[in-house]
Amino acid sequence: MQNTLETSKMRDRFDHLLKLMSSSRFLNKEGLGNEVPFFICPFKVEETHEMYRAIGQLITQLGQQTITILEINLYRLTLELLAKRGLLEKIIESEATFPKETLFEHFESVLATEKYLIPAIAEKMLTGEFQIMFITGIGEVFPYIRSHNILNNLQKVAKDKPTVFFFPGEYNANNLSGSTLKLFSKLDDKYYRAFNIYHCQI
Repeated sequence: MQNTLETSKMRDRFDHLLKLMSSSRFLNKEGLGNEVPFFICPFKVEETHEMYRAIGQLITQLGQQTITILEINLYRLTLELLAKRGLLEKIIESEATFPKETLFEHFESVLATEKYLIPAIAEKMLTGEFQIMFITGIGEVFPYIRSHNILNNLQKVAKDKPTVFFFPGEYNANNLSGSTLKLFSKLDDKYYRAFNIYHCQI
């Protein structure tokens, strides 16, 4: 059954996120049972712009409490990676003429999660001190980058600080059948080592 907080007004969800993320319990990764400190923040696709405004407000208000955030936007990061390898302009020029299958295969090879994306995230984690990492832009990089691949590979390098994934869809946690990420509330991916942030106690 879906937690009522998940379906409440954005203002109520924002208040929960702000209070939770500013708590010592959250920052010190308490009560996780030795699991990786990964938290899914699901939202409806039609709330994307509203959620991005809330993310900006969270970063600002947490910063006012001297809590530093590292935001990794996967869409912007992929553009950086493509530009760095001299591929961005070529892809833009040829996109209209590429069959979708060819474009998909090309992106899969040049944006391989384990080989390119995770090292790029790890590099950004070294650029400065932060207390919480936000992962955004998940919907924008689908289908070239799948959320469960990010989660599975990122746990190798991001265990020390809480990481919050802002996920356009549903995250249904079930200890018996396994937890499911449902991107855009339609596409299922299995992943079980994250916590639904709306189920976390303040």
